[in-house]
Amino acid sequence: MQRNKHQRPLSRQADKQPGIGRKALLALYTGVVLAAAPAVPMVVSPAHAQAQEVAADRLNVVSTGMTIDGVRTDLPAANDAGTTYIGLRSLNERLGLKTDWDETKRTVTVSGRDRTLVLEADTGVYTADGQTYYGSGAILQDGSVYVPLRFMLERIGYGISYDPATRIIGIDSIKENALTIQTVAISEQADHQTLDVRYPQLSGYADKNVQDSINAFLKQEAEASAKAAREELAEAAAAFKEAAAGDKQSDRPMPTVSFDSRYTVTYNEKGLLSLYVDAYSYLGGAHGGTIRTPYTFDLQTGKQLSLSEAAGGSANYVAVINEAVKANIRDTDLPLLVPFETIEPDRAFFLKHSGIVIYFEQYEYTPYAAGMPEFEVPFSAFAKKS
Repeated sequence: MQRNKHQRPLSRQADKQPGIGRKALLALYTGVVLAAAPAVPMVVSPAHAQAQEVAADRLNVVSTGMTIDGVRTDLPAANDAGTTYIGLRSLNERLGLKTDWDETKRTVTVSGRDRTLVLEADTGVYTADGQTYYGSGAILQDGSVYVPLRFMLERIGYGISYDPATRIIGIDSIKENALTIQTVAISEQADHQTLDVRYPQLSGYADKNVQDSINAFLKQEAEASAKAAREELAEAAAAFKEAAAGDKQSDRPMPTVSFDSRYTVTYNEKGLLSLYVDAYSYLGGAHGGTIRTPYTFDLQTGKQLSLSEAAGGSANYVAVINEAVKANIRDTDLPLLVPFETIEPDRAFFLKHSGIVIYFEQYEYTPYAAGMPEFEVPFSAFAKKS
């Protein structure tokens, strides 16, 4: 199966981050790592780290205009640091989802559309589809529970949109492709090493040849990723162990190195399947790093779509995307390490319900704290300038 030029294979995770050599690891151990790093560092993304910070101020809950499957309504919602929160009761009453708040465990459970998602309110840790995700936590205020609207509903099978002109939030039930997505795990533990890779496998799709082809490809990618990570973890752990043996006067614990890979399905409709894999590795230092690898499959052929094909063959798709990215950078005052000029014609991407998403990788244009900024370009934008 062909891969887009700018789609980094998971088996080459180390190509993105400069390799940490043996001498460098020794220096890390004897220098700042053991002075600053915990004995067992948490495997978190920047978004997860930010999600654990509870807003100090009260939410400003206001009646917010929304359309639910085309029907106009107003629901109580709040915006906090760019994230829209909606009351848990609204998910039950207006969307027909089953919701539950467990005061003892401090967890939110949302069920519907053949899915169940559990959110740990205080940490922003979500569990669904046999995987753990990291996002914003729930907020409790005046006896009501508020959850992040987009993050929650996109994982339950809804498309979320926003019209800046009318300030209306759109919530649409997605008619998904007739298939089931299951999670397969590769989990291993060794001396001061942890590896956890989760990848999707399809079942129940009408064209078994296409299903088998996609499954084989995704399995191959995951296994190659695990193999490369296993080698890097072993090298890093061995170097730390060697450094610890030479530092007999210190009782500092040796850090645990880790590799954690999760997938997110972002589009499963109209004969296309789009997802991305975020692979987080911690090899020592203040924090680890995440590499994102997206895939968009045509379910009629089993082949991956190029960015040009995803844009409907628009001759001006690069210009359309550049315009959208620059506008977003300007409107959000996004901090840049280097100026953004243009995307590559075969830039990595994934799909969402309303458009094509381009993203910046960590440190590509923005500082680590910015995470991976995403820029969603509506499908309609390409039709206007084709």
